[in-house]
Amino acid sequence: MKLLGIIGGLGPMASAYFSELIVTMTDAKRDQEHLPTVTLNLPAVPDRTAFVLGQSKESPVPPLVRAAQVLERLGACCIAVPCVTSHCFYRELAASVNIPWINAVEETARCLWEADVKKAGILATSGTIATRLFQTALEKFGISWAVPDKAGQQDIMHLIYQNIKAGQPPELDRFKRVSEGLTKQGCERLILGCTELSLIKRDYSIGAGYLDVLEVLARAGILQCGMPLKKEYRTLGLFSTKGREGS
Repeated sequence: MKLLGIIGGLGPMASAYFSELIVTMTDAKRDQEHLPTVTLNLPAVPDRTAFVLGQSKESPVPPLVRAAQVLERLGACCIAVPCVTSHCFYRELAASVNIPWINAVEETARCLWEADVKKAGILATSGTIATRLFQTALEKFGISWAVPDKAGQQDIMHLIYQNIKAGQPPELDRFKRVSEGLTKQGCERLILGCTELSLIKRDYSIGAGYLDVLEVLARAGILQCGMPLKKEYRTLGLFSTKGREGS
């Protein structure tokens, strides 16, 4: 049975939820049928958004590279990092090991394409937005996109840093306001493109129309390791309308 390597702690609660999703989404009837994982929990890795935006000179790349190489030596068949902004360094990180580094951003765009989504809204850190991670991936699949306006992006960063990462309850009025703004722009689905935002979906009723990048990453990790998915997670709820299911 293959081993999934996880670089966690970016942030800690989102990483814990990712591990929970791996268990929840795997079609297993007993302990021995679950996916083996090894997690390096590294909350001390420098802030990815601060580095990307030039607000810090501490690069997160060296500790991430070292962690990936440790996981490879431990026998991991692939690596998952439940932190979207870390994907800003994807090429450098993927080149540091000889095993696949699952690209959650590309997987998310692919899921939307398979569901025939024409336009998606992006809820993510300012670092992720600035580096056009999702924008580039969506354009590759012919999907148009929208991002929050300046005030909306400030709301998202407040939710991520002042609420979730700080261990405080999310101010749902901010989340609702930004979501409604993107929906009014014609977005058919809204990408929860930061793993802290996944925790809002986990703990609160936010309605339909969202694609959770953490669920996408968990799904990809399970499949990459050759394990079966529970039926309800095979499409992540994306095929409520006509799409490319089965293509």
